[in-house]
Amino acid sequence: MAKIKNNRAKTILSYVVIVLAATLAAYSLDTFLIPNNILDGGVTGISIIVSKVFSIPISLLVILINIPFVYIGYRNLGRGFLIRTIISMLTFSFALNFFESFHEVTDEILLATIFGGILLGIGVGLVIRMGACVDGTESVALVISKKTSLSVGQIVMIFNFLIYGCAALIFGIDRALYSILTYFITFKVIDLVSEGLEQAKAALIVTEKGTDMANEIYKRLGRTVTRINGRGLLSGEKEVMYCVLTRIEVFELKKIANEMDESAFISILEVSDIIGNHIKSTKKYKTKKSTTRIKEV
Repeated sequence: MAKIKNNRAKTILSYVVIVLAATLAAYSLDTFLIPNNILDGGVTGISIIVSKVFSIPISLLVILINIPFVYIGYRNLGRGFLIRTIISMLTFSFALNFFESFHEVTDEILLATIFGGILLGIGVGLVIRMGACVDGTESVALVISKKTSLSVGQIVMIFNFLIYGCAALIFGIDRALYSILTYFITFKVIDLVSEGLEQAKAALIVTEKGTDMANEIYKRLGRTVTRINGRGLLSGEKEVMYCVLTRIEVFELKKIANEMDESAFISILEVSDIIGNHIKSTKKYKTKKSTTRIKEV
């Protein structure tokens, strides 16, 4: 009973953080960036451009354009990701509409770029840390990354620079350059807030339920693991599992571990480079009728 209450409290707290963080992200856009024609990247950037050209509310566009992105994220990250993301996007859309009537904080372009980027990065970073997103670009980039040699960060960057190219044609080259500066500021802050300087993470998991947990990781995240036999000084025989994943999947990994083995010990490590395709999950593993569904490397 205590465990259920504790999990429920953590879930409610994560939802509260998501709501507050998404609201902060919307505030930064409505009072710093949008009034000065500075764009965010991803779906939000597309929404700003379309809104300026066709006079459609940004809050509505953010929801409509994100629908296919959210579906893709749900297919790859599961129901928990879907629920958290719906909450964050609805909050983000409502807050964009609410703050739209607020007066801009500053019309100094450089101040708007810096402080708008910082606040946006804090908001989006907290949402990612809670296992959700306000922009579906990263979830789609994750899918593309699994099928190509490009990293998630590289795909997002290419996507965003296409958006900034359109911004240069519509708003002028100076606003496009300020938007790029905002993007780099936001990206850096997101990394710091969501506890990651790289897209890729490595997890070392020490558990007594290695096979069951490995199956669940594969089922819900599409990630295979490498199992190593270990022995604790006091705890005896243990299984040590090594898994490479992306930062947006870390939250779900912790959730899996908490459900499968509360005594599991998890260490999240930075990955500076990846050689080979261990991080890429492929369809061929789904066709195997193995009872363990674990890829040993």
